[in-house]
This record gives sequence, structure tokens and C-alpha cells, in this order.
Amino acid sequence: MTDHTSPNAAYRLLKFVSRQPIQISRFIARGLAGLVNVLKISKTSATIRLNLRIALPELTDEQNERIIQEAIRNELTSYFEFFSIWGSTNKKNIARIHSIQGEHLLFDAIQAQKGLVLVIPHFGTWEIMNAYLSQFTEMTILYKPVKNPGTNQFVREARSREKAHLVPTDESGVRQIFKALKQGGTTVILPDHTPNLGGEMIPYFGIPLATSNLSAKLIQKTKAKSLFLYAMRNEEQGFDLYIEPLDESIYQGNANDGTAVIFKAIESLIRRYPEHYHWSYKRFKANPELHNVYHLSTTEALEKVAELRAKALDKKTL
Repeated sequence: MTDHTSPNAAYRLLKFVSRQPIQISRFIARGLAGLVNVLKISKTSATIRLNLRIALPELTDEQNERIIQEAIRNELTSYFEFFSIWGSTNKKNIARIHSIQGEHLLFDAIQAQKGLVLVIPHFGTWEIMNAYLSQFTEMTILYKPVKNPGTNQFVREARSREKAHLVPTDESGVRQIFKALKQGGTTVILPDHTPNLGGEMIPYFGIPLATSNLSAKLIQKTKAKSLFLYAMRNEEQGFDLYIEPLDESIYQGNANDGTAVIFKAIESLIRRYPEHYHWSYKRFKANPELHNVYHLSTTEALEKVAELRAKALDKKTL
């Protein structure tokens, strides 16, 4: 028999959790992270460790271990913060943003009325930015439903209340985004993920990976303005927001060239603050030669990655 109460139960539980003070969310997350770092029994922890070693092989073992522990703590904390953010009013979330660098870039881009593509990596606590952005522009955003109906209802309500028009992650949704941009609207894209099907092989940390070049296509075809955004928590129970320009070369070449520009910006950010990137996503299996990389020993995995990276470099220099 189907359990018709579970979606409602999940929804009520998430509502309860989301109403707790963000300080409690952070305290719980850091406690869990402490256990994960001490016991080292989480599969997610193993993924984070391997991803960091793949992306930044130049780090020493001491640097690696420090960053891994901080990355686990920061990522878990971000997830718990998401619930507090989703359960809070826009006014409360806006008050949590203590400083904004590059705000004039956002205002100039909106005032130009040429459309705006906001490129946001899986970094820090990106959900805090929705409330802030909704003050100035209406956003059309791709949304993939969560499998659990109750959880999906909770997340969808939280995101759509902030003047966001949620569209499906298919061709119809992409068409709606193109239309919105041509009318001077705004969209938000998180580009550092693996597409469900297909994708172009674009280097990420020197490794060709199946990638969606949608962000660059939107920017190049509509000539919309483009900005790079990220948010990091601070020590005063709040967040600092950063708005940066993307290199103007993103408007040149093809969509793959434009995506390479975006990846360059993401890689630069990660190299500055590797402990704030969300490393738990199994991004590096998005290459036929690395499909089983997360099932190999660390030594075998890194050897395969090194071979593929060298092969890609040789191909690039020919």
C-alpha cells in the first residue's frame, strides 16, 4: 500500500527544521562534520578527498588534509543553512547579508535592460543570494523537481516566493529563459555539473568532462550581460556577497569557448578558497575513461587522472 502521509510528514519536518535559528543549524552541522572528519567513514568524505586531490594535485599532504576537513565542515554547514534560509522571510535573509562587493555591476547590468545571466558555482551558501536579487529583478530559473513530493513542495515554495519563475529542465524551460532574457529578464545558472544526457567535452582542471554549455549559449546568443556571483559565511552569523565581471572574451568564439571562460573563473575562485567549494559531487566521472574513478583505490584513480590530463595537454599543444 502506498504511504500517502509521507510527503506531508516530510514537508512538516522540513518546515520545523527550517524555522530553527541559523546558529543552531550551524552548530549541528559542525558537530556532524567533526564526527565525519574524526571517523572518516562517510562515502561523501571519500569523494571530497579524491576530488580535491584530482583538482589540486600540487597541494602538499598537510595542505590537503587541512582543506579537506574545512571543506567537509563548510559543505555540511551550507546544507543546513539552506533549510534556515528557505524557512526565513526575504527580509530576514537580506539582513543576513552583511556586505556586498561589486553591487554596482549588478545595478549597471539590470539598468542596461539587455538581459542578465548570473553564473553561480556550487560554492559557499548560494541560496542566500535569491532574496537579495529578488529586490531588483525577476528571475527565470531552471528547476528539477526533488523526488520526494513533500521535500519538492517545500523547496519549490521557498524558491518561487522570491519572484522566481521556475521552469522545467528541458527544451521548453530553455526557450522560456531565452524569451525572458530577450525581454530584459534575469536567469541564474549553476554551470559546474554533469548534464543528464550528452554534453560537450570541455576541460575542467585540465580534464575533459561532459559539460552543458547552456550558460555560454544564453550569453552569446542573446548578448545578455553576464556576472559571476558567490557568497561566503562570515564570523558574525551572516554572509558576504561577491559580484564579479566575467571576462569579455565570453562573447567571442563558440559556446565551448565561452564555457571555458566560465570554468576559468570557477577554477580561479576555487584556488583562492578551496575549502568553500562543494567537493562532494562526483564530477570527474563525466569522461568515458574515468567512469569508474570513484570505485578505484586512490592511487589507481590519480594515475588514471594524470594520464588523461597529460593526454589532453598533448592534444592541446599539437
